[in-house]
Amino acid sequence: MDSKEAIFAFSQSEKAKTALIMASQMIEIYNGLPEHEKHCAERFIRAFMGMITSEIQLARKLTSPGLWESVDNSLHSALVMMNSGVLAEATYHIAQAISGATTIGQRSMQSLLDQKLI
Repeated sequence: MDSKEAIFAFSQSEKAKTALIMASQMIEIYNGLPEHEKHCAERFIRAFMGMITSEIQLARKLTSPGLWESVDNSLHSALVMMNSGVLAEATYHIAQAISGATTIGQRSMQSLLDQKLI
């Protein structure tokens, strides 16, 4: 991984992790809401997940092919759970996406260390 790609990957991984953690927390809040409030919360979570998907797509364009594939697949699985009406089940897939983003961040940080840029 060259220095430019490592910087982009690290930056995007941190943004992705933050957003995915927030999405996971939103789903936990959603699970505790009364039924009559869940529809509006679900619409908000869907929009937020769409923004995360856009960030992951940007990350894919800025870095090597395949680097973000596991994160993208996990996020896609979370969206499938949401679209299937089992929003609570999306949390597992979001956790997998967080793990993938963390791995990317660690790899990019190690690359920057190896290049003595940090």
